[in-house]
Amino acid sequence: MTLSLTDAGRLTAGATMWTTGAVPEQNARSLMLADGPMGVASGRVDERDVSVLTPAPVAQGASWDLDLVAQMGALVGNDAIAMGVDALLAPNVNMARSPLAGRAFEYYSEDPLLTGLCGAAWVRGIQATGTAAVAKHFVCNDSETQRDTMNAVIDEATLRQVYLLPFEMACAAGCGGIMTAYNRINGAWCAEAAGPLAIVRNEWAYGGVLMSDFFATHSTAATLNAGLDLEMPGPARFLGAKAETAVAQGETTAERVQDAAARVIRFNQRFGGAKTPATLDAEELLTAGAAAGFVLLRNDGLLPLAPTLRTLAVIGPNATAPCYQGGTFARIAVTPEALTPLQAIEAALGGQLAIVHEPGVDPQPRLPSMPVTPAMDLGDGCATGLTVEYFAGHDLATEPLSRETRATNSLVWFHGVHEQGRFNEVGAVRASGWFTAQADGPHRFYAGATGPVVLKVDGQEVVRRDVQPPASDIMGVLKAGDADEGIVTLHAGQRVLVDVELRYAPARVQGLWYGVRAPDTPDAMLARAVEAARQADAVVLMLGETADASVESKDRADTRLDPAQLRLAEAVRAANPRTAIVVNVGHAFDAGFARDAAALLVAWYPGQNFGKALVDVLSGRREPGGRLPMTLAAQEADYPAFDLTPDAEGNLAYAEGVLVGYRGMKARGTKALFPLGAGQGYTRFALANARVEGGQVLVDVTNTGTRPGSEVVQAYLAQSPFALVGFAKLHLPAGETATAQIAPSPYILRSVAGTGPVPLVLGRDAEDAAFALELPR
Repeated sequence: MTLSLTDAGRLTAGATMWTTGAVPEQNARSLMLADGPMGVASGRVDERDVSVLTPAPVAQGASWDLDLVAQMGALVGNDAIAMGVDALLAPNVNMARSPLAGRAFEYYSEDPLLTGLCGAAWVRGIQATGTAAVAKHFVCNDSETQRDTMNAVIDEATLRQVYLLPFEMACAAGCGGIMTAYNRINGAWCAEAAGPLAIVRNEWAYGGVLMSDFFATHSTAATLNAGLDLEMPGPARFLGAKAETAVAQGETTAERVQDAAARVIRFNQRFGGAKTPATLDAEELLTAGAAAGFVLLRNDGLLPLAPTLRTLAVIGPNATAPCYQGGTFARIAVTPEALTPLQAIEAALGGQLAIVHEPGVDPQPRLPSMPVTPAMDLGDGCATGLTVEYFAGHDLATEPLSRETRATNSLVWFHGVHEQGRFNEVGAVRASGWFTAQADGPHRFYAGATGPVVLKVDGQEVVRRDVQPPASDIMGVLKAGDADEGIVTLHAGQRVLVDVELRYAPARVQGLWYGVRAPDTPDAMLARAVEAARQADAVVLMLGETADASVESKDRADTRLDPAQLRLAEAVRAANPRTAIVVNVGHAFDAGFARDAAALLVAWYPGQNFGKALVDVLSGRREPGGRLPMTLAAQEADYPAFDLTPDAEGNLAYAEGVLVGYRGMKARGTKALFPLGAGQGYTRFALANARVEGGQVLVDVTNTGTRPGSEVVQAYLAQSPFALVGFAKLHLPAGETATAQIAPSPYILRSVAGTGPVPLVLGRDAEDAAFALELPR
């Protein structure tokens, strides 16, 4: 059946915010999309739409376990089925090019092969359930600074060998779609980048759908002619009905529009049918998966904790305010049953020893929570949260359109997604709740919004911001999440009514956020933490990012942890050298502060079972199975790519070429503080008898310790560019030997010049050349 040009054009744009168009006569129903990759994000950005929250891609990459990554994809696929979602905008196979990248937690590695293998495994896992994977963000969306306008300037070899490679591997794995990025590449918007898109369609013979990131299209004919098939979201802005007009004006061809529609139809047909949930033990997988990504970089024997301990001090902000995930629009609403690290430690070890806790620094440094009870009883059984009222205009004295109770301190509304109101028209929102002070002294109240906002305490204005951003700036204001503050002195037990009012102008998205900080001083918090450490037999010091610190559209200024946390670490270690430091971050960081720590464990963003996995690793019930997926440099100047600020013309030069991360450091002879692939478990391994047989690298691996454990054996090209060419992860009981088999990747070997044997090195990390081998051509 041939579609009319009108119908074909209609299919080139989404039907709604999260759905594609349908063609019932061709058995192609509309598909429901959702954002990822750590789970199925709520299209409403609503804390009540709870989904499974897996370890972040950086944590999955740290596992170096492709079977585990595939299971994580399948687990997300199961949740997608339960939520009626047909396609997930994931995996993110961009590269952790710089440690400053604000979204590095969504990237698997700084290495293109490890990234590509993990991305392909995740694709196979989710698509085994019948749920589509849409790999993103094509291409060179490896940073967030000015990402909507930035122009990545990159040479052909680098583009192909590093940044396109993970997408190529995702395509080879059969991913349902590819989503283009917001930025430009060599001058062209990614949705109009004819050169890279031609590689996908022609060289890779990819038959899936090529769609835009949301609101990332800029033209009609140029976008279609470059090869994009689907503009998201709907209703259309540049494609859709405008595609037919472009044909009539001779700017594109009817064949191109029909081809785009045909790809959308195939996409709908392929993933619009019956789904097949995977048989998985979700609870075990989430716990084991988190532990498998934990990277133990130092350990003088403190871990696992001895059963003879009498007192354990759990210190640090991340014990009670862990960073489970980054602050993107793909944020997952975490189950309220998720245990914080402190809760898990108390539940598992509280009967065996005394546990004391002090945060040491403010656990919510950016935007604290708003612990209140609703201003009204709406009969919904909600005992906590604010009563939120929606108004048709700016007059809050009128009867509201509706009311609901929301247990969150951050509200986001997309036009066309919520039932409460049409947020592209003038309106207002009021959030109200009763706050009871727990201490005497000055309380800081915070409020921010996408329009004029007022916060009142018992009817008295405390915060007022009258700025109305232009509609074009609303998304930036929302992503930045900045808030104004005001101080109110309260006494312990005092109950006050808090009202936060937003009056907004028309825009496609609106937001309101608020919080309150109880009185305390940095010096007092630090003193209590130091005393707790001094009195304990051992300390678990939990540092890192808190409250979704990594955000979209913002890169980091440096690699260091917060200065107050570094001060806390120094003071606690001085009070008790038996301190195990747990770092909860989503990116490469400056680990110099802990280079001589008794134990240093990198937990990344480990998903909802962070607490359970951590207590299992601390107690020795599980081992920390991870290895670094990215280099931790001795100093910031050692990173081959660091500054992510485009020049005055908006250009960001990928000047390091293919020598990204560990490759560039190897080329310069720079030694890392901890190299790619570094890490240890709770046992020891010996490697022997390395050889090449039948095109594979083989080496015998023996667990010489007294505990079961895992080892990751890695093979690298010994010639420039030094590059990971393959790896194998083995799990062995104590005393047992097995042969690791590494198949060198043809994706890496095809870039090797010359005709003779290919020199390789084999070891446990990028700086461990335990064996030198030659691979015949």
